[in-house]
Amino acid sequence: MWFPAPRPLTPRLLSRLPDRHRTPRRTAWSDANRGGALLHSFLEGPCFDATGALLVVDIPNGRVFRVGPREWDLVAEYDGWPNGLAAGSAGSLLLADHRHGLLSLDPATGSIAPLLETVHSEGFKGLNDVAVGPEGQVLFTDQGQTGLQDPSGRLWRLWPDGRVEKLIGNGPSPNGIALDRTGTHAYVAMTRSCEVWRFALRQEPFVGKAQCFVRLPGGTMGPDGLTLDAQDRLFVANPGHGMVWGTDPHGKPIFAIDCTSFGRLPTNLCFGPDGTTLLITESESGSVLAVDIPQQ
Repeated sequence: MWFPAPRPLTPRLLSRLPDRHRTPRRTAWSDANRGGALLHSFLEGPCFDATGALLVVDIPNGRVFRVGPREWDLVAEYDGWPNGLAAGSAGSLLLADHRHGLLSLDPATGSIAPLLETVHSEGFKGLNDVAVGPEGQVLFTDQGQTGLQDPSGRLWRLWPDGRVEKLIGNGPSPNGIALDRTGTHAYVAMTRSCEVWRFALRQEPFVGKAQCFVRLPGGTMGPDGLTLDAQDRLFVANPGHGMVWGTDPHGKPIFAIDCTSFGRLPTNLCFGPDGTTLLITESESGSVLAVDIPQQ
């Protein structure tokens, strides 16, 4: 059974990475993930800090930017591959870094400190995204180079008391992660199987009955970043098709946001402080897009 066609929405340019921050070059990250292409940037992880400023990361160049209408401030630059951002405690941000694990970022000073580099002396495959749940629990995906050929990607949970739990160990490329408004259910994008999984969060380190909530069309890349609005409608960045999809709380497709007039790589997304403006990192063009989401 098929659903009616989702309602098309048109994004607009919010801001573009200024030319002074664009120096196309080849990096070890682009060798492994973009076929050795010369990249000026690869934007990800949009997140608002405690002051209401929008920050994004640039993975291959190890940079974190504060986004302005025209100028972008370089908050941090370091020897890493930052990917996901989430608001932490006391004004800090949590940073999922593919090379260094889970880090803490002070957006006021740009200082970076390690939070979790290993689990029982074992390194991560390569962190991707991070989200904060009730009682300070931190969920983060450990994607590495996993996929259908090696469905061993992981979802970890870190508690404030230092406990670390592996909630999922068989993910075919776990990528974006988001929680519903009550914090009782988590959604994880499984990029290489073109699915978004949904499951209940429990106090105990156990996941039962993980469900395929959304299955996207196949292609060169599956779902990437995720976010939900105040109505628990899920929004999914799909760089393989240059689209962002929106579903209702039951998984029915309701919105289709075509980003291809800017580029084919919408990687991640978040809502602005008003709760109705969806912001999208479009990595091919090196820009942040915005789209007004209908509330009905």
